[in-house]
Amino acid sequence: MKYAIMQNMNGKRLLPIGIQDFEDLRKRGCIYVDKTDLVYKLATEGKPYFLSRPRRFGKSLLLSAMEAYFLGKKELFAGLALEQLEQDWTEYPVLKISFGSNSYETTEKLNATIEDILKFYENKFQFNKQSEDFSVRLKNLLIHIKNITGKQSVVLIDEYDKPILDALYTDFEEQNRQILRAFYSPLKDCDQYIKFLFITGITKVSHVNIFSGLNQLNDISLGEEYSSICGIAESELEKYFKPEIEALSQKRKISYEATMAKLALMYDGYHFSHDVEGVYNPFCILKCFYFKDFGSYWFETATPTFLIKTLQNQPMILSTVINGRKATENQFTNYDPDSKNMLPVIYQSGYLTIKDFEEEERLYTLDFPNREVEKGFLEVLLRKFVKVPDDDMGLEISNLKTAIRNKDIDRMLGIIKAAIADLPTIVKKDMCENYYESVTHLMFRMTGFSVVSELQSVCGRSDIILTTDDSVFIIELKMDKCRGFEEVAQQGLQQIDENDYSARFAVSGKKMIKVCAVFSSEGKGMLGWKTL
Repeated sequence: MKYAIMQNMNGKRLLPIGIQDFEDLRKRGCIYVDKTDLVYKLATEGKPYFLSRPRRFGKSLLLSAMEAYFLGKKELFAGLALEQLEQDWTEYPVLKISFGSNSYETTEKLNATIEDILKFYENKFQFNKQSEDFSVRLKNLLIHIKNITGKQSVVLIDEYDKPILDALYTDFEEQNRQILRAFYSPLKDCDQYIKFLFITGITKVSHVNIFSGLNQLNDISLGEEYSSICGIAESELEKYFKPEIEALSQKRKISYEATMAKLALMYDGYHFSHDVEGVYNPFCILKCFYFKDFGSYWFETATPTFLIKTLQNQPMILSTVINGRKATENQFTNYDPDSKNMLPVIYQSGYLTIKDFEEEERLYTLDFPNREVEKGFLEVLLRKFVKVPDDDMGLEISNLKTAIRNKDIDRMLGIIKAAIADLPTIVKKDMCENYYESVTHLMFRMTGFSVVSELQSVCGRSDIILTTDDSVFIIELKMDKCRGFEEVAQQGLQQIDENDYSARFAVSGKKMIKVCAVFSSEGKGMLGWKTL
């Protein structure tokens, strides 16, 4: 049977929203962005791989396509690249292990899941277990499969790290690590029994030791050739979805060109290597086409709980995540749960992506991929660190935006003062200066106006520069440090003038508004402000 590529038997184009099974997708006749040439390349050029990608990027669908290929289901690949590339279709035994469907806050849940996985494949291949030890059972199962079929097994592991991330900052975190470390350990010793090994996850967790034990794994997460193996590349968008783009354009009553620009602004911008084309989040694009509206779809469903837990347990240092953070590869790819470095969590969650690369220094520049992600991330931070109730947050940001437009400094800073009346209990007192600076920046940035922190000038760095169509706000943030408010505020305004922070904006013709806001070093919020 030949399966449709673009439409089902009724001629209707079907969007595969939420469909992670390749066979189901093909039989339904859903639109499929063909990645099978990369599947073939991986299968024929190597053996053990690891791929890190954020949630909702199609990792499970990729593994499902691999499963269908190694099971020899040639009919599912009709019209796809792999149909022509593969000349010798062979069926291999496949062990597809997924930790994506359950939650693992306790070791009991993890043990039960592994037990179910092993029991399923032991029954499938008619193998009687000889031990209760998970690692022994997996090793003996792989040996047994080779003995009865004469073929090596294909092992596909989806969301290998979820049991660790679900248990972060709990008593079960280390226990889950140990269980997984033992379970994965045979994958290296059983190399002769494995035809192909592919592991996916969100993070590369250093403590699991799967990467030191399985040192032969080829990590393709930052590989240029595989940067678009998950997601929809810029070149693929019009190739596969031109009718959907046209329908969206008509529904929103904007031109085709404006629709493409808005799609790029909202959902494009992911780069999983340097000097490669951008990648669109597939889940968001499909939802946008389905509802014919530019909504914030990924944020509604893909805010991982481990990101929230990390924000609650580690100090918030805004400079590590905004304004184009520079980092080495190791600083943002290897996540250590014991470290205070939040950068790998934020990058691997999909909130940051690669924007630039300095080859000589091997330095990457990370920033938000698009407007949808930026807005979602800032909302996550604000909900955790300010007093404004969720229901009122949108209204307060709207009020702040109006105050900025009206150049109403008292209203503008009064809104921020109310939101950070006291230091939250989750922020340490010695971090209060960074907290106040971060939240002030976040609230300004949520308005959609251009906001830059720590902008370098000839004589120093200005704390916050906020720019509108007709105004430039130069805002200095100071801590009282047991000194009087008037003294500190005057010092801040003097610093703005002495360092000539406004010089670079003089040619713009915009109104210059200079402000110094003073905060309590005792964690009691904003003390007041003065303007020039």
